[in-house]
Amino acid sequence: MDLKARGMLDETLVIWGGRIRPNSDGAGEWARSSIKGFSIWMAGGGIKGGITHGESDDLGYNAVKDIVHVHDLHATMLNQLGIDHKKLTFKISRGAIFRLTDVHAIW
Repeated sequence: MDLKARGMLDETLVIWGGRIRPNSDGAGEWARSSIKGFSIWMAGGGIKGGITHGESDDLGYNAVKDIVHVHDLHATMLNQLGIDHKKLTFKISRGAIFRLTDVHAIW
């Protein structure tokens, strides 16, 4: 609300992420071992509100629908900040090219 009141929400990308899953009695608890599914929300910075993307299994352990790889998430965040992630590349020895949003070499 503060960013919106100051007229800064359009220029500021707000990101929150975490892992939460139901425990045995159905209440939410912070996940300590789930590495295959997590929740994230973004606001401001040109992000369209009210969109839900993806889904986890009933226990919140695994992403099961419309999975987004972390490289794509990072590329999306950079895009919303006006940065072309494809320009963030560097060469290493033997001619391999690495991109910050893709840890695999482009030969």
